Amino acid sequence: MVKRKIVTMPGDGIGRVVLEEALRVLDASGFKADYIEGDIGWEFWCREGDPLPKRTIDLLEEHRVGLFGAITSKPKDAALAELDPGLRDKGLVYSSPIVGLRQHFGLDICLRPCKSYFGNPLNFIRRGPHGEIVEPMVDVAIFRQNTEGLYGGVEWTNPPQQVYDALMTHPKFKTNFGWAPKEDISVSTRIFTRKMTRRILEAAFNHAMKNGYRSVTVCEKPNVIRETSGMMYKMAVEMQKNEFPHIELWNTNIDAQMMWLTKNPEDYGVIVAGNMFGDIVSDAFAGLIGGLGFACSAQYNPDTGVAVFEPTHGSAPKYASYKVSIVNPIAMIESACMMLEYIGDNDKALRIRNAIAKVVAEGKVRTYDMMKLTGNQDVIDKGAASTREMADAIIRELK
Repeated sequence: MVKRKIVTMPGDGIGRVVLEEALRVLDASGFKADYIEGDIGWEFWCREGDPLPKRTIDLLEEHRVGLFGAITSKPKDAALAELDPGLRDKGLVYSSPIVGLRQHFGLDICLRPCKSYFGNPLNFIRRGPHGEIVEPMVDVAIFRQNTEGLYGGVEWTNPPQQVYDALMTHPKFKTNFGWAPKEDISVSTRIFTRKMTRRILEAAFNHAMKNGYRSVTVCEKPNVIRETSGMMYKMAVEMQKNEFPHIELWNTNIDAQMMWLTKNPEDYGVIVAGNMFGDIVSDAFAGLIGGLGFACSAQYNPDTGVAVFEPTHGSAPKYASYKVSIVNPIAMIESACMMLEYIGDNDKALRIRNAIAKVVAEGKVRTYDMMKLTGNQDVIDKGAASTREMADAIIRELK
């Protein structure tokens, strides 16, 4: 049997550490693959002026499935300062390689599941009507439109004259901003298209139907952002009515959702939003299940079959310099489980998740975040498990 080929992209900082542990867990589960490392991240920006070299794009073009660790991103001036001196006068501008991957491959569907593990000391708790402690179990799947909206990259500082002139044709722009000199104006657009909005809504409704969720919630701001948020909600209403009548459709404003998710998080099933609001609400729900150490994600294009799986945490360069790694690898391991499900290896994904659940519930092995310690090098001396020890514990349960 020919082994599947998976493109691994460690990236920066702790990305390499957590990815290595996820691959060990995959191997222990019985999953066999050839892993081909792709270059991506800050090192390649500094050395080559390109954080996403074409050779890495070519690897994903060929093999279609990737596991990604983490990247470091810095502001424009800081990025330029770290660029190789020989490249500084060539007009190069740093842009996020993960955003570049999304745009190049059209990875418009982003899924960020947030599900509690019983016994996790970081789980959200609240007081009940009689003062008792209540720990609601959260099981939310957040679908984030990944290529449009505020992250679409259509923006200017001191916009070109034709852009400025076009903006001035809008009465609200002319009234509210026409007084400002053009060179003092920065503009970021929020563009939704019907095609891509329909795709993310379909993905959300289909996921709800397939996995037994009773509701899909559109989490936007249609009462203020009437054109883009309004279009998404209107399309959701029509889709629910005509194609998914057995799935309830809920509508929340992003600001109100931030309040409600700590009042009744167990009530929500599938949530769908544009890029920025999806980013916000997924991080908020991740905080209820333990934070970024438990937050995994998938981004994919259902037409081409290209998919990339990654934890949602950053590269945390401070922790990467520690002699013994202390970061929680579960988010990366969960992302690997999402990859297994994507390629149809559901049994191995379930076995790994069951192993994680046993380790978390038993409580004998906990990384520093699970012990509510500050992430310093001395946490190992205080009883926290290292990154490798957490992976070891999961592997023991697998075997």
